[in-house]
Amino acid sequence: MNSLHTTFAQHLNFSQAQLESILSKSLNEVLVLPELQQELADLDISLLKQTLPTAGAVLAQELPPFYNWLKNELGVKRVPASPDHATAWVIGFINNQESLTHLVELHRPVPHPALETSVPRLISLFDGVEDARVRKEWQKAIAALCLVLVVDAREQDRMSVAA
Repeated sequence: MNSLHTTFAQHLNFSQAQLESILSKSLNEVLVLPELQQELADLDISLLKQTLPTAGAVLAQELPPFYNWLKNELGVKRVPASPDHATAWVIGFINNQESLTHLVELHRPVPHPALETSVPRLISLFDGVEDARVRKEWQKAIAALCLVLVVDAREQDRMSVAA
């Protein structure tokens, strides 16, 4: 099991077989999967809303080095200049103002290998949150969002190979 699978298995309520199945599906199939809908429904939105300042502080501190790593180590060309967009997007998603499909569109320019490599590190940005319940809930939320991104990246790769 690679680091990506380990990360998803650690933070989401999916078995290895379920993960393999989900990761092989199209984005449209995954967005309507009862398992994913349940995972999203199980998020403690009130806790996430209450702790947005905590998440904002984590992202403000941790995203700039993460972005440097994406740019310098993984060669991602379009890296945000500040963490503000990510924080605003997460807040928008938690408040039902942003959609998963919009998140996918925003991340399509990120090369598939870089996206998959970055997921475990992105989720680990919350490792320093002292309150275990808050840390776990934010990591679960970010993992669920990243799962959708990885599904789309894999689908885009399959479509480009088939073209």
